[in-house]
Amino acid sequence: MNPLAKMSAAQASGIRFVLMDIDDTLTTNGKLPAPAYTALWNLHDAGLKVIPVTGRPAGWCDLIARQWPVDGVIGENGALAFWEEPGSGGMARPALRQEFNPAALRNDHPALTRIKERAFAETPGIRPAKDQFARMFDIALDFAEEEPVLPLETAEQVRAIARAEGAQAKISSIHVNIWMGIYDKLSMSERFLKKRFGWAGDLCQVMFAGDSPNDEPMFARFPLACGVANVNRYCPYMKTFPAFAASKEGGEGFAEIAETILRKRGAN
Repeated sequence: MNPLAKMSAAQASGIRFVLMDIDDTLTTNGKLPAPAYTALWNLHDAGLKVIPVTGRPAGWCDLIARQWPVDGVIGENGALAFWEEPGSGGMARPALRQEFNPAALRNDHPALTRIKERAFAETPGIRPAKDQFARMFDIALDFAEEEPVLPLETAEQVRAIARAEGAQAKISSIHVNIWMGIYDKLSMSERFLKKRFGWAGDLCQVMFAGDSPNDEPMFARFPLACGVANVNRYCPYMKTFPAFAASKEGGEGFAEIAETILRKRGAN
């Protein structure tokens, strides 16, 4: 991973789309700090397309699409995308639009029930995420969002159980997300960029910021991917790393990434 200073002005100027994880990338200790939220506005006001890509649930995505300065949000690790379109005429309110991944299966699938039962029996301390009620397609098992914080090895055990039962599973900094169907953050991101914005596949037009192993497909795909500094905690568990890394963690690190991109674009 290179320091952000190594990103050239030409590279920064070619970026059209800024995608980012939320937990521990935009947030710090579970909160959205002012610098990170300001960074979203600054990117938006500069004319860049801003799109969170998260494991968080559909219920969160409804709020994010409506109230944050974003051009869409991809949730549940690629199961869905929500965005707003302008209303017609005068003072009409914008309309929320939704797209669901055709490969996504609802989270009442029998295999997911078996996985939960095995996880609770075989990995003491694992528990349902508190936002499970707002999810449509996956189940999220909490190992680090709330106390007691369990070791990453416990999350690895849960992922192994899920895969043995035929499910997909990704480990974030706080949850193990488990779903049926072949899709992920990357496939839905590319689908959304093409359908919504006519993206022709130029990988250097996309910058993704992330922090943890479930972001590896995005790190591998986009040559200008950036990590916030806490990505270093997961190096022993990852094979693919972002091209650039911030010096700060969490939301402050994302603000550093945004500021660097905008400054270098202005210098070109």
